[in-house]
This record gives sequence, structure tokens and C-alpha cells, in this order.
Amino acid sequence: MQGYVDPRGQRVAAAITSVVLAVVLVTGNGWLLAAQAVVFAMGAFIGLRAAPYGVLYRRLVQPRLVAPRMLEAPAPPRFAQGVGFAFAAIGAAGYLSGVTGLGIAATAVALAAAFLNAAFDFCLGCEVHLRLARLLGRPTTRYLARTS
Repeated sequence: MQGYVDPRGQRVAAAITSVVLAVVLVTGNGWLLAAQAVVFAMGAFIGLRAAPYGVLYRRLVQPRLVAPRMLEAPAPPRFAQGVGFAFAAIGAAGYLSGVTGLGIAATAVALAAAFLNAAFDFCLGCEVHLRLARLLGRPTTRYLARTS
């Protein structure tokens, strides 16, 4: 179905992101965090299909899997990517400007959210998006389409 995304791809992306963010916390590498911010920005502002981890999923992982039972609306994960971008950008700015505590805190929050998605299929940013949409009177759902 056009426009919808495979939620398993979001989990794979979150797993890769978790590894990258853990490496950032261990090494304090602000440039690696800046690169992750670019990855988040691509998913949020260009689209999930353009995000590098999504491309990897579609080319290397998805062809080996059965079709997903449900597809996800793209708005919640794109919002989550935007939130990830904000935390990664703040963290990179912290690390690169010498405010290491800010870099650590922002990276830790982003890692916690990515890990929740990767390990438990709980997309914190997606849930925030859905609650904001309901609060603003725009009811929506995370899963919009059944494939079978």
C-alpha cells in the first residue's frame, strides 16, 4: 500500500540507532552524533524511504521476510525521527562545544527512546505524536492498513 511503512523497518532502524548512540556515549564522539542527527533529519524532513537505515532494511532485510501483517502510517515515525533529530542535534552541539554534560544527557535520552523501540516495539515519539494529534482534535491511529 502506497505511503504506508513496514513497522519492522522502524525497529531495525532503532536497533542500528541504538548501537550508534551507545558508541557515542562510550566515545563522546560529537561528530558521530552529528551524523546520526543527519540520519534522523532525512527520515523526518525528506521521508522514511530516504532515510539510510530504511534503505538498508528494504534492500537487505525485508526481502528475506514474509509480508508484514500491518503497515504503519508514516506520520508518527516521521515525528519520532524529528524528535530524535532534535535530541541528536542538541547532543552534538553539546559535545562539539565542550558542554559534555549536555551531549551525554541528550544522547542518553535519544538512546533510551531508540532502545525502547528496538527491544520492545514501543515507539515513544510515535506515542507522543498520537497523543498530540488527539489533543488537537485530529484522531489518528498508528496502524492504518492490514496487508492480509
